[in-house]
Amino acid sequence: MPDELVHYSVADAVATLVLDSPHNRNALSRRLVSELSAGLDRAEADPDVRVVVIRQEGPVFCSGADLSEAAGGGMEEGARGLIALLRRIAALDKPVVARVAGAVRAGGIGIVGACDIAVAADDATFALTEVRLGLAPAVISLVLLPRMRSRSAAMTFLSGSVFNGLEAADDGLVTWTSPEADLDAEIDDICGSLAKGHPQGLRETKKLLNKALIAHIDAGADETAALSARLFGSEGAREAMLAFLDRKKSG
Repeated sequence: MPDELVHYSVADAVATLVLDSPHNRNALSRRLVSELSAGLDRAEADPDVRVVVIRQEGPVFCSGADLSEAAGGGMEEGARGLIALLRRIAALDKPVVARVAGAVRAGGIGIVGACDIAVAADDATFALTEVRLGLAPAVISLVLLPRMRSRSAAMTFLSGSVFNGLEAADDGLVTWTSPEADLDAEIDDICGSLAKGHPQGLRETKKLLNKALIAHIDAGADETAALSARLFGSEGAREAMLAFLDRKKSG
């Protein structure tokens, strides 16, 4: 469909979900989150699919929360929707692979962290920018803190500074990197290897791998959703978000 924000296709036992919301740089609007969740459900229900790939159309993998929605308030529902999406990726019966190129910001990094395998271009750029808007990476910490080295998490969470794909691999955020020109070949090789797995073997092995992560998500869901909503609704964050949106309009 031309107006859909997440495109779904299947080939060679691989379901590919493509984020394609150029008007907001693939931001995590409620609609994009809903369509991505529906795509995951569709892939899980298809017996011919053994692997799922999440990738983007355009130069930005995901720009994080949709600040135009956030500035309007009522973010607890959005926070819970994102938690449910991250949990869905982790709990899916089939391995989920992130193909990451270009820019990844804030909440978009949570999608990368939730995936079982993440391969990024060497020069992909990441930044946890929440702190600069009076926020905290509350919801996505549920999947990032179990993945990242604690010192790296402290530096990236607190500074909001940009780091590249090579640094993301060193931090534990992504599995490995490659030159962007080779990224599709790397993803094809990984998916080909994963697709050789028996569905039961893939399902049960993934359960073993993600048992602790899913328990961590479940234990922290209410607290982080409430924290996220409180911060997004605060006067300081609303002012910072509106100023950011004004700069984007004028610049």
